[in-house]
Amino acid sequence: MIGFYDYTVWLTYASLLSAGAGIVVSLSGLGHPYMGMFFLLFSGFCDAFDGIVARSKKNRTPMECNYGIQIDSLADVVAFGVLPACIGVALMRRSELCAVIFSENSPIGVTFLGFVMHAILMLFMLAALIRLAYFNVTEEERQKTEGAKVRKEYTGLPVTSSALIFPTVLLADYWIAAVDLTLIYFSVLVITGFCFLGKFKVRKPSKRGVYIMVAVGAVEFFILLLGELLY
Repeated sequence: MIGFYDYTVWLTYASLLSAGAGIVVSLSGLGHPYMGMFFLLFSGFCDAFDGIVARSKKNRTPMECNYGIQIDSLADVVAFGVLPACIGVALMRRSELCAVIFSENSPIGVTFLGFVMHAILMLFMLAALIRLAYFNVTEEERQKTEGAKVRKEYTGLPVTSSALIFPTVLLADYWIAAVDLTLIYFSVLVITGFCFLGKFKVRKPSKRGVYIMVAVGAVEFFILLLGELLY
């Protein structure tokens, strides 16, 4: 079989499988946005450590290194671009605004508001794709001059930040339950999408920073789990 299957790529494969499961769960029935968030958080956990695991193998060939970069970005498109969009669809289906978003009388099945919201979802996915493709190109150029040295900063917001941003939005539902979070979620999608394409510099987190983000994600995971069990 083509491809690579050693331990250096297992977490990336797991991230993609988690994202795929999250998409299916989110879009099942009337939509399950909170269940989809569990898979988004797990994909974020896998992504936090896949680079560390890959670099632990000292005798990787150039082809293995390039393969790792490519599949990481491809998996990230699905996990942090497509999955948050699908969670947005699930929120629309369960929203109090559902009747205002969807319309059987419309030739496309949605009202103008629904059309705008679907456009936001598509543009968010496009922004994630552009940001990851740009990263791949610049990373290839950087390695030609700097070698295998780990980069110290990114241009624009990394797409993996989706794993912490969007669960935080849904967590707000437990404190402001009287407010429908759907429009807030879509507003955050717009802001995050623009940040993906921004020219500002973001310092790459250290190992300690990665552990802190993983800890934050774990807290979000258990709060969401507790909320699902109780409510």
